[in-house]
Amino acid sequence: MENKLKGIHHITAIAGDAKSNYDFYTKILGLRFVKKTVNFDDPETYHFYYGDEFGTPGTILTFFPWGKVQAGQSGSGQATAIGYSVAAGSLEFWKQRLSDNNIRLGEFAERFGERYLTLFDPDGLKLELIESQTIDKRKGWETDEIKPENALKGFYNVTITVRKAGPTANILTQIFDYTQRATEGNRYRYATGAIDTANTIDIIEADEKGGFVAGGSVHHVAFRVENEEVLMQYRDKVIAAGLSITEKIDRNYFYSLYFREPGGVLFEIATDNPGFAVDEPVAELGMNLKLPAQYEQYREHLEKVLPKIN
Repeated sequence: MENKLKGIHHITAIAGDAKSNYDFYTKILGLRFVKKTVNFDDPETYHFYYGDEFGTPGTILTFFPWGKVQAGQSGSGQATAIGYSVAAGSLEFWKQRLSDNNIRLGEFAERFGERYLTLFDPDGLKLELIESQTIDKRKGWETDEIKPENALKGFYNVTITVRKAGPTANILTQIFDYTQRATEGNRYRYATGAIDTANTIDIIEADEKGGFVAGGSVHHVAFRVENEEVLMQYRDKVIAAGLSITEKIDRNYFYSLYFREPGGVLFEIATDNPGFAVDEPVAELGMNLKLPAQYEQYREHLEKVLPKIN
């Protein structure tokens, strides 16, 4: 199924303080710090990538930590929650760990027959840890305090909130080859059969005022394709649907296209190639500041102005 879209590639959100973001995702949630680089458009701001050992698509959560950024507002036209897959029976571990670290969280709940736990990162970004009914064979990053049986395996789903589900659902089904799998109240679940993990999108239809993207908000959701050839095939599909889409952009670790779906959420389509080991060995991922070629001449300045995180 190399020519099919293969679920979620990565999700990018906006944070405030860089060190607080780093500490939460590496020390509390136990994700691997996969890449320390900078925003292509604002090189005095970091771009952090967190994921599994290899930075596998479907595990990568990225952030622009913009310091004293205004808090975002959740509402329609946004990706409003990020779901992580965890092993059955691990939620008790997570509730205890998060409580011990004074993390804001909810109670155990159930959706579509699966238990989940809601929590919020330091900037208010909503995360959900979900015990999938389907066995997830992915191996999460192991730390001294988080062993494989409890580690976050990667994405389970993304929840999108829109005023009308239909137009967004049409993008998923008619362009991305997703199918509707279930409905619960005003929540509609879609998934692709092209891959077994990180393959689910939930749409909530709600008559809410539009939110705005700032601190603690998802900036965009990226979907995964095998390579540049398939990427451009999807560009043709998006154009044929009457939507505007960017030209191909080189993001160093993948090639991508961006378009805004009818409900207002910014979508990206990104390639698996060349991957995060293109500029440093897997064993050293995240250890060094990696700069796009156009900013290498400013390295000394950027290393002075970028916040120290570790």
